[in-house]
Amino acid sequence: MLELFVDIKDELQAVENELSEVLKADYPILTETSTHLLNAGGKRLRPALVLFGAKFYQFNLEKVMPLAATLELIHMASLVHDDVVDASLTRRGMPTVKAMWGNRIATHIGSYLSAKSLTLIAKYEDRPLISEVLSDTSVQMSQGEIIQISSSFDVNQSIREYFYRINCKTALLIAASAQLGAVACGAPGSIYLPLRRYGHNVGMAFQITDDILDMIAEQGQLGKPVGGDLRQGIITLPVIYALGRCEDKKRLADLAVKVHKSDDEVDEALEIVRNCGAIEYSFDIAKKYIAKAKAELRKLPDLPTRVTMSMAADFVCARKF
Repeated sequence: MLELFVDIKDELQAVENELSEVLKADYPILTETSTHLLNAGGKRLRPALVLFGAKFYQFNLEKVMPLAATLELIHMASLVHDDVVDASLTRRGMPTVKAMWGNRIATHIGSYLSAKSLTLIAKYEDRPLISEVLSDTSVQMSQGEIIQISSSFDVNQSIREYFYRINCKTALLIAASAQLGAVACGAPGSIYLPLRRYGHNVGMAFQITDDILDMIAEQGQLGKPVGGDLRQGIITLPVIYALGRCEDKKRLADLAVKVHKSDDEVDEALEIVRNCGAIEYSFDIAKKYIAKAKAELRKLPDLPTRVTMSMAADFVCARKF
């Protein structure tokens, strides 16, 4: 658990316990795979944001517990499906479900987790906004993944197209997490709308930072091989910048569109991107999103939680994993 979440450690542990209970099943394979995913850990950013958002208006753990578990289940399901699509064997330094049980089991486990989230959301019949936001978010997350697959190895993507894709893939779910905890507790729009905008900006910065770390992090810290995006043909912000600005952009384009790259070719492409200011440019964009997120916090009641959420925003860009 991140140190930033120390103020909500008991509530987060309760969410963890809830996830364990929700994922218990009569069939051993379901319990084994789900337990493996939970034990793999993770930042638990989404349930933490649910809890933080709820702190701004008549906090009630019982009201937000199913929602916090739901957001993590949706996130876990997306990761399992990502690992199938990307043929990933490790995540967070541990074998993926795909690696241990194969593609067929992994695909259905992802769908099982999504279905489990629906059973929890059904408890919010009196808060239709929750189901509306999460259903729309789930649709757009799938759309973002399809866009990413269909645009693989396309070096003519614009920065605007990249931003749209990462908003769908990542930012929308983080925005929903920050917003809906407050909604579950009955908060008005004057509270849950700034929280949503905070979450959107944090989510955009989070994905940009992920894409940067894929190029500069240590593999041991990242928990998966560096350069994975380039190997899979995923064109991220640093690459888009380098393709437009660096001296070796023709060579970079040739490497980026190559479907089967050797390790040396991946390293060469990474070196071109690192040497032309693309990493610094991308970090600057991420920091601008963080500044926007913190500006939204200033519209909320002056509570200790606001300080913690500001620190959480800073962590998004400062992290090494």
